[in-house]
Amino acid sequence: MNENDNLAPFLLEAKNISHKFDYELFNNINFSLREKETIAIIGVSGCGKSTLLNIFCSLLQPQEGEVYYKNNNIFSLTHEQMLKLRRDKFGIIFQAHYLFRGFNAKQNLQIAQLLSGEPIDNELLKTLNIEHILDQGIGELSGGQQQRLSIARILTKKPKIIFADEPTGNLDTQTANEVIDILFKYVSKQNSGMILVTHDENIAFACDKVYKLNNQKLEQLK
Repeated sequence: MNENDNLAPFLLEAKNISHKFDYELFNNINFSLREKETIAIIGVSGCGKSTLLNIFCSLLQPQEGEVYYKNNNIFSLTHEQMLKLRRDKFGIIFQAHYLFRGFNAKQNLQIAQLLSGEPIDNELLKTLNIEHILDQGIGELSGGQQQRLSIARILTKKPKIIFADEPTGNLDTQTANEVIDILFKYVSKQNSGMILVTHDENIAFACDKVYKLNNQKLEQLK
């Protein structure tokens, strides 16, 4: 993202977000994401990074505050509208792959193709080095192959926002850097945005902005 992109439209805005379980995780969080912007959130284990990401991507409703996608409050949507938003506009990448184990790799991609109406990008599969494993069952794939397949499945549906929770946790350093580069290029090419939760500060500081969740607040480091 360059300086001119500071005027890019907001994709996501979170206002006065607070949440707690047995103890308070965070309070009065304000956050925004623009088109072509990549943002990393770091912090110690247990500080609430993944919970915050789950709120941003609609999987968890905050106890206080609102989250807006293109000026629409996502938690005021009907159940059907919420499902459509997640299917069509949000791409959620977890460290756990959530692949369909009863299908092979290609069939997992075809499900995304069917739901989105978008074609499978063969160049993306080559870049991720998974074009040769399409006929293999999920249980036959290594953890790294499963993670790259899950990322390919998400990008196949052309999401407007990528929410990534430790997406490189199962990858070696070289592959992790290659995957992050793919995500960055996707964001730029598709006028999308990405919110990334990671423990890897090298990957975090490659993003346009970096926030640290600390003492229930988001502190901007970059």
